[in-house]
Amino acid sequence: MNFLDLGLSEHTVKAVNESGIITPTTIQNDVIPAILAGKDIFTIAPRGCGKTMSYVLPLIDMISRNNSTNILIMTADNAKSVFISDTLALLNRFHQETGNDNHEGESDVIIGSPDLLMELVEEQRIDLSKVNVLVVDDINQIKKNKQIPNMEKVLEMLPADKQNIVYTTRRSRETQDILDKILKSPQEIKVDKAKEDEAQSQSKKQSKARRVEFDAEAQALAQKYNSFNGHVPNFLLIKGNLAHNDEQPAN
Repeated sequence: MNFLDLGLSEHTVKAVNESGIITPTTIQNDVIPAILAGKDIFTIAPRGCGKTMSYVLPLIDMISRNNSTNILIMTADNAKSVFISDTLALLNRFHQETGNDNHEGESDVIIGSPDLLMELVEEQRIDLSKVNVLVVDDINQIKKNKQIPNMEKVLEMLPADKQNIVYTTRRSRETQDILDKILKSPQEIKVDKAKEDEAQSQSKKQSKARRVEFDAEAQALAQKYNSFNGHVPNFLLIKGNLAHNDEQPAN
């Protein structure tokens, strides 16, 4: 199985391959087609198995279609938000800019922790009423960071009709109630302990590739436009501060 077989565009696959990633991990094989099909997904997977790429790659293709895909990616901390933003910018680089100044169909991407999102809402810097794709990157870590109360406030501002993609490292009783509020008959995808060896192996490969992702080209792309198909999504994280090479959280 390769990334083209999963339904990704040639532009996205070219960027992935040039970053040194050729073969999808187990979680990417399962999650990418499900996201492209518009399904609600609940994924339980260990760290280091490639979960970030499993949603970043299909989101890039969805954004490139110019169909007003408004995405909210909720993270546990600011360092993870920066990593996701840089990865989006780098892996989008082969999607052609249209040069069209018409912003009809433009997509927005908002990335941040629940605490930061609430701060931005209170400052009237973001509008969450038109979000149609929600990604929760590790709800268990959000719980550990004591941000569930603000997460619940953010969820109340989102439309009911949207695609929901939720990740966790383990099932937790403390988060089940909030999961029930988010997900609607989700497809459950689990990378079990028997496949942790593969996860760790892929983590080493991804760590090597990550040194490429955070090179000067990635920084320049993030500084210049963060552009998707000629448009400029709203990347709101750490109040606009750029990523630094020392901020490289685990996948």
